[in-house]
Amino acid sequence: MTASSRSAAAEPPGLETQRREVESLLRDCELRAGDSWYVVERRWYEQWKEFVETGDQNSSSFPGQIDNTELFEDLDSYHLKERLVENEDFVLVPAEAWHKLLAWYGMVDGQPALERKVVDLPSTLKVEVYPVEIFLCLHSNMDNAITAQFSRADRIHSIQRVMCRAFSVPQGSECRLWMKSSDSSCERLRNVHVSVLDACLSTGMTVIMEMRNADGTWPSSRPQIMRNSVEEQDSYRGQPGVCGLTNLGNTCFMNSALQCLSNTPPLTEYFLRSSYLEELNFTNPLGMKGEIAEAYADVIKQMWSGRHYSVVPRIFKTKVGHFASQFLGYQQHDSQELLSFLLDGLHEDLNRVKNKEYIELRDADGRPDQEVAEEAWRNHRRRNDSVIVDTFHGLFKSTLVCPECRKVSVTFDPFCYLSVPLPVSKDRVMEVFFVSLDPNAKPVQHRVVVPKAGKVSDLCAALSEMTSIPASQMVVADVFNHRFYKIYNADESLSCILDRDDIFVYELSVLGEEEQEEEVLLALYLRERSHYRDYGSGSNSYGTSLFGHPLLLNLPRRSCTREALYTLFLQRLARYVQPPDPSEEVEEEEEEEEEGEAAAAAAACKTQTNGISDDEEQEDGERAGPSHTDDSHGDGRPDGGAAAEPRPNLNHTQPSPERGEEAASSTSEGEAEPSSLCGANAVANAAANAAHSANSTNACGSASASASGSANADHGAPSPPERPPRPGEATEEEEEEQKEEAAACSPGSLEGAEQPAKRKTCRKKRKCLFTIQAVNSNGTTERGMGEGGSAVSFSSQPYVAIDWDPDMKKRFYNENEAEKYVKHGSMEVPQQQTTVQLQECIELFTTVETLEEENPWYCPVCKKHQLATKKLDLWSLPEVLIIHLKRFSYTKFSREKLDSIVDFPLRDLDFSGCLLRKNLTNGEPPSRYDLIAVSNHYGGLRDGHYTSYARNKDNGQWYYFDDSKVTYAREEQIVTNAAYLLFYHRQDKIRKPTLPAPSASPAPSAQPANDITSCSNDDAEPGAASCVTMETD
Repeated sequence: MTASSRSAAAEPPGLETQRREVESLLRDCELRAGDSWYVVERRWYEQWKEFVETGDQNSSSFPGQIDNTELFEDLDSYHLKERLVENEDFVLVPAEAWHKLLAWYGMVDGQPALERKVVDLPSTLKVEVYPVEIFLCLHSNMDNAITAQFSRADRIHSIQRVMCRAFSVPQGSECRLWMKSSDSSCERLRNVHVSVLDACLSTGMTVIMEMRNADGTWPSSRPQIMRNSVEEQDSYRGQPGVCGLTNLGNTCFMNSALQCLSNTPPLTEYFLRSSYLEELNFTNPLGMKGEIAEAYADVIKQMWSGRHYSVVPRIFKTKVGHFASQFLGYQQHDSQELLSFLLDGLHEDLNRVKNKEYIELRDADGRPDQEVAEEAWRNHRRRNDSVIVDTFHGLFKSTLVCPECRKVSVTFDPFCYLSVPLPVSKDRVMEVFFVSLDPNAKPVQHRVVVPKAGKVSDLCAALSEMTSIPASQMVVADVFNHRFYKIYNADESLSCILDRDDIFVYELSVLGEEEQEEEVLLALYLRERSHYRDYGSGSNSYGTSLFGHPLLLNLPRRSCTREALYTLFLQRLARYVQPPDPSEEVEEEEEEEEEGEAAAAAAACKTQTNGISDDEEQEDGERAGPSHTDDSHGDGRPDGGAAAEPRPNLNHTQPSPERGEEAASSTSEGEAEPSSLCGANAVANAAANAAHSANSTNACGSASASASGSANADHGAPSPPERPPRPGEATEEEEEEQKEEAAACSPGSLEGAEQPAKRKTCRKKRKCLFTIQAVNSNGTTERGMGEGGSAVSFSSQPYVAIDWDPDMKKRFYNENEAEKYVKHGSMEVPQQQTTVQLQECIELFTTVETLEEENPWYCPVCKKHQLATKKLDLWSLPEVLIIHLKRFSYTKFSREKLDSIVDFPLRDLDFSGCLLRKNLTNGEPPSRYDLIAVSNHYGGLRDGHYTSYARNKDNGQWYYFDDSKVTYAREEQIVTNAAYLLFYHRQDKIRKPTLPAPSASPAPSAQPANDITSCSNDDAEPGAASCVTMETD
């Protein structure tokens, strides 16, 4: 027995040597986390000790082969018995001692070595006798689970290797693991480099493995995909990378940036090769625990699988919002801001530097630029080393000069993209309507050039050159919904006026010296009374609604009597108001009375709203034009944009039953409280609609919208639509008011001719077409206005309204004529689109500028902050250069989007003249670039739409990406005034296309909405509304 046992092992050394070596290892070996120790059955170990202590090789105490049979529950599974106690049932020996004993004595056939790891528990180091026993299965077959044991010190990666072998997973398959606890909740095992202990895996839990599908999705979270059916989507095979991104709600900014990055070859190939898996940085405090990189990788792999028409980036959007709260929700954002966050997040998630060292930066102090630049780049790479740095980071030189001591500070700083300014014009083009003193002259629309930082007086001066009217005789006002939103002073800034505002400039009359001392600037509104009274409110009042264009007049204060104003207003309205014929009135005295009563009866019986019959209302609703105001925003103006003062809430003004007395006026017959002050469609427009000429143009709405038509032609257009007042909202009539208005030559209403004794007075009043009423700036009557016989209140800016009876307005007011205007020759001159070269923008980037007061520089010599001069120069450029065109301009005078066309080359963009380092040494890359992608922004400051052009790396074809829709694009379509972000690839790194360019014919597909279609020659280019329909989000 002894001989046969010894023959199974190597010839051992002397017994004393064995004892000395093993005891030395047991005494000196310390527990270290991750080290291996071995479990040996205590009886065998004690017999070995007795054997070596005798010193007799032929002793009967020879232990034989290492035998742990007593430690196992059974010899089939070789599971350890539970509750074994160290030094009673077994002993632990370090790995080196175990290998010596194994070499000397061998082991019983079939028994496994009981290797155990040292684990670092929260309070102590301990040899893990009982490892974690977990279940392993595939996501596709969760019923087929196997059992395996792992040490708490093992890495998750070792579990993945075991599962790949056990389930015969093809080599190169991309896998990810989930752990499932007993309560059925699953959690991703993201970091495969952490230990089982740190991953909180415990005995009885299940680890599930899933493999990425061929279309780039994961079985556990396959996203919603735009498709008619699963079978159709699975059968789709398209060009990899030619894939739309679904708009989740104002996410076109994100889709545009993702398409540009997706078509950046070095970055996309890095993710398609799954190289990111080995470089995920889960411990970087500046990173996102690898989640942004993984979410981006999922999107890229789906887009480049060639199996999707369009991908829904919902998970990616959720991750972005989680780590950058500014992108939470579904508001509109800037694609450049998203791109900046994404590149920084990818860099930190993939940073190969796990522990960043502190590096103290040094100033140049007269050292050569080459030396300082190399040091700066070296220091940058010591803390930042990722695929983003490899691909997108360059270096520029920053030079600061103190204005006092002339201290020069030179530093070299890395950059990820270049934000280059656009040349900003100091002038601004405005479109205004000029209203002459001549009552027979129509308003004239002018296009004038004024300084951006100018004042209202500059606008008047520019208009004066065109009209030969002195600027001192002009007043500028913003007209909105038939009322003055703001009357500007000459010294107010033009930045208060937005391009979409309807600006009217009124000519004022020349007054004598005596009259100038008591000059009054009078604002005149036109209102129409409704047929209905609101008896239920207790006020017995008429409702009114504004219509037509307001006027501004200057006159002496003594001329502000009702009689004088009535005559003056008739003169100013002579072009479209026909005075009544006195002979006709005399002949039809009694008939008029009867007609008046009949008209009142007919009005009560006929179904009308605000004086318009149903058929007239229908016709009026079908008219459309630029003046139709969108009240979707709070102030009733499109976009709810900023203005000099807030617009009043015009949408919901009506007297409530409880406040009827306060809401309605009560001083004269003409007083009224409109039920809707902002109604967009003037009541009497329906009468003029039938005669509305086909070639007429709108004068009341957006001034910029009517840039077409003949300069000498007359134009007419509807006023903005108004909400009809509710029946019963009207002004109160009282006997005292009738007497007062009779003395003031006010026309009597048809309903008011009830007492025979007053009929003669009423017949005389009918010569007046309207009544005059003092109102506020909104055109509504308030209590106490116009008392004492005066038609004007002089406490502040005076406003008056002339109130028309609907029948009188229909007979004597020519609305078609009132809406006409003419275009000045300046409107016919086409506005030339400003074009700048990309080289000019880069030169602006490198020009000397003085720091702003909000951002001074601390001079180390002067020991104080200074407004130093700063100059940036390009030193080295990256493989992929991103150029951000700063189209959104924000200054202390204005905020605007610059729509200049930047002419950028598609090939051979040469930076050799811009680089500070003129002579490149051997082995350094050239500085010529080709365009690979463009992010476009259509729209203005507050709204718009993002799209992108990109060149596919595999076939070299350009495509136009508009959210989920993708179309072929031609190179001549790419340069537009919407270009916002430019992506350039250095020529020495560009790989030639591996596939032939596709034909321009539409690609066959079962889903027309997502076809790859071609823009034919008949279609406009996408920059100017091409075959892709441009819509705001």
